[in-house]
Amino acid sequence: MAANFVYSTREHKFILKEWLDMSKVFGQGRFEGGYSLDEVDSILENAMKIAKEVVAPTNEDGDKQHAVYKNGKVTTPESFKKPYWTVQENGLGSSNADHSDPSSLPLCLMGCTNEYLAAANAASGPYVMATTGASGLIRDFGSEKVKNIFLPKMFSGQWAGTMDLTEPNSGSDVGDIITKATPTDEPGVYKIVGTKCFITGGDQDITENIVHLTLARIEGCVPGTKGISLFVVPKYWHTPEGEKGEFNDVNCGGVEHKMGLCGSATSIINFGEENKCRGYLLGDPPVDGKGAGMAQMFQMMNEERTVTGLAALAAATVSYNNAALYAAGRIQGRQLTNPKAGRVPIINHEDVRRMLMYQKSITEASRAMIAMSYYCMDVMENTKDENERKRAKAFVEVNIPIVKAWCSDLAFLSISEAMQCYGGYGFSEEYPIAQQLRDCRIYPIWEGTNFIQSMDLIGRKWMMAGGQVFGTWFAELEKFAADHKDDAVLKAEVALLEEALNQYKEIQSTMAGYLGKGKFGMIGFFATRILHATGYVYGTKLLLEHALIAQKKIEEIGKDHFEYPYYAGKIASAKFFAHNLLPNVGMILRVIKEGDNSVMEIPEASYMLV
Repeated sequence: MAANFVYSTREHKFILKEWLDMSKVFGQGRFEGGYSLDEVDSILENAMKIAKEVVAPTNEDGDKQHAVYKNGKVTTPESFKKPYWTVQENGLGSSNADHSDPSSLPLCLMGCTNEYLAAANAASGPYVMATTGASGLIRDFGSEKVKNIFLPKMFSGQWAGTMDLTEPNSGSDVGDIITKATPTDEPGVYKIVGTKCFITGGDQDITENIVHLTLARIEGCVPGTKGISLFVVPKYWHTPEGEKGEFNDVNCGGVEHKMGLCGSATSIINFGEENKCRGYLLGDPPVDGKGAGMAQMFQMMNEERTVTGLAALAAATVSYNNAALYAAGRIQGRQLTNPKAGRVPIINHEDVRRMLMYQKSITEASRAMIAMSYYCMDVMENTKDENERKRAKAFVEVNIPIVKAWCSDLAFLSISEAMQCYGGYGFSEEYPIAQQLRDCRIYPIWEGTNFIQSMDLIGRKWMMAGGQVFGTWFAELEKFAADHKDDAVLKAEVALLEEALNQYKEIQSTMAGYLGKGKFGMIGFFATRILHATGYVYGTKLLLEHALIAQKKIEEIGKDHFEYPYYAGKIASAKFFAHNLLPNVGMILRVIKEGDNSVMEIPEASYMLV
């Protein structure tokens, strides 16, 4: 029971068939004439079948057997190979990065299938998902030669891909990397020397080759991020025919011993130990010492940040589903309102119900944020309406840091509540929550720590295009509140949203006041909490949208219909979130207005007790 995959397609069918206007995706651009709503169910059910029958049975292997480093090589759990190839062969993997393939899925649909796969085995998913992201970068920025060499085998999954940014001396400070690139006599080919760490899937025995998308600085380029370029560095060089060739001096120096995701090889990669490592420059050479590497990498980073929020959501959902089933079957205690009636399932206890509703509302809000973000990416890519494209782009820009940071922060708290529902059994490895809590803890750290996401929101997205980007995003929340303030069922909750939106604007004006006085450190103090406030107002708006649809559906089907509990649950989630989580915005405003500076006033030595 330590790994117990409990999942459903119901929420995704609601999102794709009842909430989002999928005609804006299926009917435009490269998807025009392809998929239709009639095919959604079969795609979701097939992905769920693979997740349940092929991927989920390998979850315990990954947690117990780990990815093992020995004699310079990494061995993954043997059972991981079948899920990797099954996912790839069924069109749920990196083939979706091939935009010329008419069977490739829209991101908002692929996000749903990825959620099942991540929930089934969080450690195996990155081998596929990193390959998808890496092949997308080569697709968009590679020369025809580079694309012809690498993409066919990466799209098929025969060659895997990774993203190599972090170095031992530079984590979040990517501009401080020291990996070097030196031109060779062959145009576009450079010698690569350096070390990268924390590389997910940096070495493994699942595929015959691994293609590292690696940041390095060409000699003579300017310091900082502006001088960085991006290179395609395969573990094995290619033959003239494009097949796997000689070893390319890409060596694994070890794997990290982690508290979770143990089957996912987080590797140290050494490039050019014998000065024989080569890589292709992605895109054009630097101009005036300035490379395009960071701008290119951020395309993949934004996709990976969304995937990170999605993986956190998947872990939280598995935990919630297990906790709800456990609470319904666990007999213990008597109800406060009727103690003489005897022992009852703990789902009848008020605090257990509170914990379950906390989890339910957070997972539904997170899923809505992620689905909307993917949907806007699809619209942005395919629409012919320039105004629609600008609106979608604004939502993608603002949503990315929220999806990555809010969803991963709240997922960890949600899983903690799932563990609490189990009592002592939740803390035991024989039950499923312990692994989910361990696995989930990396997501607030991955792909740029959540503080970086918060600084991105405040320092960039608030100010982008003179404030117009965030203004477009925020105006839709205000319009929603204004349009539905008199709703018969949700009037009170909409009023709470309107109040919170006004509080949020006061947060912005208070921060502007601090900056006007030169108190720039206040950004660092409050950035994370402001991002959380942003997530609370956005989550409330999306859940209320769902609740309005659910209420209309209930009026159509009545309370005796078998779907009534589902729709009633959607309304309950929105109400609970608005009354119990949204008020955090007011608390955050109060803290920001008070402007407590004790964390900087305290002597540094006061932190040290040894």
